Amino acid sequence: MTSIRILAALFISVLVVAPALAQDRRVPSSAAELRLSYAPIVQRVQPAVVNVYAAKVVQNRNPLLDDPIFRRFFGVPGDQPEQMQRSLGSGVMVDPSGLVVTNVHVIEGADQVKVSLSDKREFEAEIVLKDTRSDLAVLRLKDTHEKFPTLDFANSDELMVGDVVLAIGNPFGVGQTVTHGIISALARTQVGITDYQFFIQTDAAINPGNSGGALVDMTGKLAGINTAIFSRSGGSQGIGFAIPANMVRVVVASAKSGGKAVKRPWLGARLQAVTPEIAETLGIKLPNGALVASVAPNSPAARAGLKLSDLIIAIDGQPVEDPNAFDYRFATRPIGGTSEVDVQRAGKTVKLTVPLETAPDTGRSEIVLTSRSPFQGAKVANISPAVADELHLDADTEGVVVTDLADGGTAADLGFQKGDIIVAVNNQKIAKTADLEKATRESNRVWRITLVRGGQQINVTLGG
Repeated sequence: MTSIRILAALFISVLVVAPALAQDRRVPSSAAELRLSYAPIVQRVQPAVVNVYAAKVVQNRNPLLDDPIFRRFFGVPGDQPEQMQRSLGSGVMVDPSGLVVTNVHVIEGADQVKVSLSDKREFEAEIVLKDTRSDLAVLRLKDTHEKFPTLDFANSDELMVGDVVLAIGNPFGVGQTVTHGIISALARTQVGITDYQFFIQTDAAINPGNSGGALVDMTGKLAGINTAIFSRSGGSQGIGFAIPANMVRVVVASAKSGGKAVKRPWLGARLQAVTPEIAETLGIKLPNGALVASVAPNSPAARAGLKLSDLIIAIDGQPVEDPNAFDYRFATRPIGGTSEVDVQRAGKTVKLTVPLETAPDTGRSEIVLTSRSPFQGAKVANISPAVADELHLDADTEGVVVTDLADGGTAADLGFQKGDIIVAVNNQKIAKTADLEKATRESNRVWRITLVRGGQQINVTLGG
C-alpha cells in the first residue's frame, strides 16, 4: 500500500527547478528532485496579479422615444433612468510604478476603473492604452508613491506543449484563485478572438473573471494573459486561451514609451492560406505557409523583393504555418530593424530581408458621423496604408471604410459592420470621409447605399 501511495505521488507531483532554464526539461531521477507543492511559485507571483473592476453608466432608454410620432404628441421626458453596469476581470502588474495589463474587453466603455491588489487595497486607475487588435489594455494606478511587485516576461516562443502552467485570476468574483494545468497546444490560429490569432491553449481551469489574469510558467514568469475560454455552458471545460507574452511585451513597451497606439511593422502584402488544392498546384507535400496574393508598390515587401505567388515558410528561422502565424510573428518584431523571411519560389528557397517600418497613415481623416442618417454613430476613415493594414484590406483599396460603431447607434442597429467600405450613397460616389459626411447631412426619406463587405458588393435601400 505504501508503494502504491508513493507511485501515486510521483504521478501527481511536478518537477520545479527554479534556477533551471526553460529548455532543461527531463524526467526526475530521484525523490529529492520532486516538489509536492506549487506554493513557492504562487507566493512569489500572486502579489503581482490584481483584480480589475470596471463600471459605466447607461441610460434605460425607452425605444418609443425613437418614434417621431410619439415624440411629437408626448414630448421627451427630461430625466431618463440610469443604471450602473459593472464588469469584473483580472490584470497583471508589469511595472513597479503601477502599470497593469489586462484585456480590452474587461474595461471597454468604462467610466470608472478600479484595481484591487492581493492585499485588498484598492486604487483608481486610468486607461493608458487600448489595443483592440490584440485585446490588450494597459492601466496606470492613480495617486501612488510606492513600488509594486511585478512579473517578468517569459519568452513565449520557448514554450512547449506539455509544459506545466498556473492560471491566476478572479473567477466569478470569488477572489484570487490559482489553477494548474499544462500547455495543451501552441499557435492556435483559428480561434477568431482578436486580429492576431495566435494563442496558447491550456487546460488550466479558466472561468469568467479570469480574463486579463496571468498564465505563468514554472520559473514564475508571465507566459501569457488569459483571455478566453471555449465553453458550451459558460464554465471551464478545459479549453482556455492566452495571449502569448511576446505580444504582451510589445503592447506594454508602447505604453511605457508614452504612445497612444501600438506601432507595429507593416509588410505591405496580402497573404492567403494554402489549401490542399493550392499545395497540389505548387507541388508541395503539406498545405503549410502563407501565400503572397498581392504586393503594394513601394511597400517593405516590394522593396525586399517579395513577389506574387511566393510562399512564405519561415520568418527569422521560425516556421510559418499559415498567414495568422506570420502576422503574429511579424507584429512582435521591433520597429527599425529587419527580418529575414524564407520563401519558396519555383521550387527553391529564397531568403529576403524585410525592413521593419510602420505603415504610412497620412490622410486618414477619421470622423464620427452624428447627423440623423443610417450612418449615425459610425466612425469612418479614408483608407490609408495603415488603415488597410489594421482592417486586413488590400493595400491598394481606396475609399471610405467603417472603423468602429457606437453601441446603440443607428449604424450598429442597422447592421453595418467594421470593415464595410462605403462606395456610394444615393448614387453619389463616396471617395473620402468629407463626401460621406456631406451626404449624411441631407434630408432623405429613402437611402440607397452601395457598400463592399468581404470583397462582395451589396446594394441596400432603406426607408421609402
